Amino acid sequence: MKSICLYFQVHQPFRLATYRFFDMGTDHPYFDGYSNRFIMQQVAEKCYLPANNILLGLIGKFGKDFRVSFSLSGLAIEQFERYAPEVLESFQKLAATGSVEFLAETWAHSLASLKSRGEFREQVRIHEKKMKELFGKKPVTFRNTELIYSNEIGELVSELGYKTMLTEGAKHILGWKSPNLMYCSASNPKLKLLLKNFRLSDDIAFRFSDRTWSEWPLTADKFTQWITKTDARDEVVNLFMDYETFGEHQWAETGIFEFLKVFPGLVFKSGNMNFKTPSQLSADLQPAAPLNVPYPISWADEERDLTAWLGNEMQDEAFRSLYQLESKVKKTKDADLIKRWRYLQASDHFYYMCTKWFSDGDVHKYFNPYSSPYDAFINYMNVLSDLGIRVESQQKQGLRKRTAKTTAKA
Repeated sequence: MKSICLYFQVHQPFRLATYRFFDMGTDHPYFDGYSNRFIMQQVAEKCYLPANNILLGLIGKFGKDFRVSFSLSGLAIEQFERYAPEVLESFQKLAATGSVEFLAETWAHSLASLKSRGEFREQVRIHEKKMKELFGKKPVTFRNTELIYSNEIGELVSELGYKTMLTEGAKHILGWKSPNLMYCSASNPKLKLLLKNFRLSDDIAFRFSDRTWSEWPLTADKFTQWITKTDARDEVVNLFMDYETFGEHQWAETGIFEFLKVFPGLVFKSGNMNFKTPSQLSADLQPAAPLNVPYPISWADEERDLTAWLGNEMQDEAFRSLYQLESKVKKTKDADLIKRWRYLQASDHFYYMCTKWFSDGDVHKYFNPYSSPYDAFINYMNVLSDLGIRVESQQKQGLRKRTAKTTAKA
């Protein structure tokens, strides 16, 4: 029987306030509290609450035959706690059904796996602890930020104790192979890999309301038929997407919520398909083949690589400068400075600096709050520079205190 794995990413960054050069060293309100509150409450009303309510209804109707999985970034969780606690409560209700699996990821939705193994480990452990606190279970499946994966990252994830990981079914990696099978890491066969079926996932996430698309309108019946027509040897169709697809990226008026309500029933009606979570699939399926990924892949843009975040000199400079601060920030042992530094690690800040204005340009413009990637870079670097000044100040104060103590003892 063919399985469907529904996985949704839930994330909201802490958006930066406009931060001028002249603010550096004098004022430190890095984050736009009003904007973050407004956007979180708006998305909660348009997406999280109605979508969670629909899923709760589907679980009530189909019981544990209907399964779904989520990963919630630490930054989203913090904003739920501050601005929309009712959303967190609705996720806890879903968790209580036993039909939902929550995955682990980096706390700050960061790109730390590409730069700092130590910071990556710390963020994963922080996330694990919070997920267990909120939902009663430690995650057993891992999803890296933006589905970024490589052989090296897979080894690091395996060292943290995970046996299953999600990533992109990139064409240049798969070649002729199908994304609809279980795979394993070529460098560590113990790590199983579930690959996103990007064509079917993106039909919902990006093309659902596109009236110029030859398949518009996309009905649940049509979509279910497409899945049933996949190769009979396929074992699992992985539908991975941002949860904000429902109600935010695709507005309620498009019929996206009705699609979500009807789709599971049609799957069960087919008689030869079911829903399973990543951990269930990991227990049930054996790898069809090892997957060799020497260079990082992701789920972004047509290239499925890192160029959405690290594709130009501005992004590279910001990324380098951010992690140059790591040891200095952590040596201060100042919880507030470390927290702010982690907020700046969110992949969104680098995405806003992207200059890919060709095939993927509309996507980058749609999600970008800045008038240009250059404005995003300048604003980010002003904030990062001020954080650096504060870190240096803390270090000097610490040195003066140690010197004073030494002098007093003498």
